[in-house]
Amino acid sequence: MSFDARALSALDFPRIRQALAERSATSLGVERAQALEPSADGGRIARELNEVEDAMFGVSLSLGGIQDIRDLHGRAIEGRVLSGSDLLTAAYSLDGAMTVKRAIGANSRGPLREVAHGLADHSELVRRVLGALDRDGQVRDDASPRLRDLRKRIEPLRSRIRERLSNTLERWADVLQENIVTIRRDRYVLPVQASRVGQVQGIIVDASATGQTYFVEPATVTPLNNELARLILDEEAEVRRILTELSGLLAADPDVPLTLSTIGTLDLIAAKARLARDWRLNRPEPVTDNAYDLREARHPLIENPVPNDIRLGDIKLLLITGPNMGGKTATLKTLGLAVLMHQCGMYVAAASAKLPVVRDVLVDIGDEQSIEASLSTFASHLKHLRFVLRHAAPDTLVLIDELGSGTDPDEGAALSQALIEQLLGQNARGIITSHLSPLKQFALETPGLRNASMGFDLATLAPTYHLQVGQPGRSYALAIARRMGLPEDVLVRAETLLGPNAGLMERMLEGLEHERADLAEQLAAAVSARRDTETELARVRHERETLEQRRNEMLAEAAQKAETLYADAIERVRTLRARAQEDVARPRVMQELRDLRTAAQKARPAPPAPREERGDPIRVGSNVDVPAYNATGQVLELRGDDLVVQLGVMKVGVKRRDVRVKQEVKAKAPRTFVGTTKSTFQNELQLRGMGVEEAVEELRTAILEAHALKESPLRVVHGKGQGVLRRLLREYLKNDKRVESFHDAETNQGGHGVTIVNVKR
Repeated sequence: MSFDARALSALDFPRIRQALAERSATSLGVERAQALEPSADGGRIARELNEVEDAMFGVSLSLGGIQDIRDLHGRAIEGRVLSGSDLLTAAYSLDGAMTVKRAIGANSRGPLREVAHGLADHSELVRRVLGALDRDGQVRDDASPRLRDLRKRIEPLRSRIRERLSNTLERWADVLQENIVTIRRDRYVLPVQASRVGQVQGIIVDASATGQTYFVEPATVTPLNNELARLILDEEAEVRRILTELSGLLAADPDVPLTLSTIGTLDLIAAKARLARDWRLNRPEPVTDNAYDLREARHPLIENPVPNDIRLGDIKLLLITGPNMGGKTATLKTLGLAVLMHQCGMYVAAASAKLPVVRDVLVDIGDEQSIEASLSTFASHLKHLRFVLRHAAPDTLVLIDELGSGTDPDEGAALSQALIEQLLGQNARGIITSHLSPLKQFALETPGLRNASMGFDLATLAPTYHLQVGQPGRSYALAIARRMGLPEDVLVRAETLLGPNAGLMERMLEGLEHERADLAEQLAAAVSARRDTETELARVRHERETLEQRRNEMLAEAAQKAETLYADAIERVRTLRARAQEDVARPRVMQELRDLRTAAQKARPAPPAPREERGDPIRVGSNVDVPAYNATGQVLELRGDDLVVQLGVMKVGVKRRDVRVKQEVKAKAPRTFVGTTKSTFQNELQLRGMGVEEAVEELRTAILEAHALKESPLRVVHGKGQGVLRRLLREYLKNDKRVESFHDAETNQGGHGVTIVNVKR
């Protein structure tokens, strides 16, 4: 069932369609947007809303460049041969559709994938067309073997003809109009003066517009021109055959209409998503109880609209009264457009919206006189109201503007009250606007009907456009007249004529407005106090975050200082190593080296504690016995099953299984390696698994210490592997003046995986 077209027009829905069309990327999408109709199918509405959400937050649909090729496909089905450019347009469009399908498959969260099933596979057609045509739509030379052969023969033949004519130019110089070779009617000719054309042997092919020049084909090139003409005709025939074949492929593709229809659907979905972003729309939530709940709803077609809350449920009909130009009609249309947009699978202009799915929107909006039908404004209203009463039901939305206008106020009020009673009896929901005062009293006493008004600022004589539910609107006629300077005696007489009851109603409404204003001020004060509290809370949170940030910065600064101290210590170690080469300073320098190494290790920030395996007491800092070296040292690093242990002034790599945790004896002072303690220098250096730079540095350190302590030879374990580390270490050994010689270890002692270094003493 379709919605009443007059209702769509009265609610300005065509402008929504136009906004969608402006955001469509293809003519297919524009066509869909301009034909958009609301649906009463709740499942379809939910599915379309899911698709819009997917387009907003899942897939960015790019449909530019896809053309409407329905006409091309239809012409091909009729058996007509399409041009190369038309075939290219079809191929590019179908290829773009397949690209869109791949993008949806890679990025969609689900809803758009269902739509994309309609995008068929046209890869064979696209491949054939793009393989046969160049970018300008011309048939390529390699489109077929015959065409390739023909074009290979045509160009050499053209060259022969031009060459022969060029040789003729000198002989015909006296009779030629210009000394050039030209083409007329696809034949190579020479421009001969009309007065001397009888002096040449050849065929007149064409003449100039002035008749002063004849274009003559010399007899010597006639056979060649004939051959060229035959080849060109054969070429054209082959080109037409290829275009006919490609046109047939397009005609034979039955999925083209479905693909184009799907592109139109996807373009409409993308346009809905763009409109939602541009207009800051939100997804509505469907309900099943015929209740409406819109928060901060606004008219989407009005610039800088005032948002209002609109609710209908137990209150079936909302009666909005008040002066003209106050926003009554805009509020009525706001609800109507929200319902129509929702049922077109679109987001709506509200912060949040709960809307039922209605069968139709029934409206009576605007003055529609018909001279031809002899209908006055009032008669036109009655015609529309008759339609509304005939179709009003719980699953319809009723929107009536200026009920009771256009006739006698008393009769209009009576007729309006009867109509409202009928609508309430039919459980219809909607909004009614009116100027009639008796309806305000009727709304106060009638269940399901409630008064409402649009705000009005007496100080500025301007509407505020805020919907005030529960309070009937005032006409403000006398108040505005008084502010505009009408004579007081006239105003007093008008109040007298209104009677005491009318004056009482206005005074009651005025009192209610004052009470509302007081409550509004109190609410504003409460909101301001809450805002101040939130500001103070935000300030406290900011200060806490600042302190936390400063704490982290201080910790980082301390770590940096420790790193700097460690680096300084290392630099001093390097300096002392250089000094250690002097024989006189060796004992004292070696002692300083040991002290600095210990200080540097203490200054360096401790690395994160490694995760201990259950039952494994070895950790960084543990003292362990290393039987292979007959020494005790401290664990510096854990590398899986490998350990780096400090033995005196040497760092060595050993396996976890080759060490034993040293049992600490509290009463005994820890062993040190300073003073006159016997050297614990070990002559084996483990470099397996290290990087080249690290290994060379360890080797240099070991040689320096061995030279200072007069220890030799040094056993360097580097492993075999691919021999890279061995080669680079030996290159270093060749250049170290402290090395006397080096060679591989014995086969049973490691062979090529170990280098024995003899250090000078």
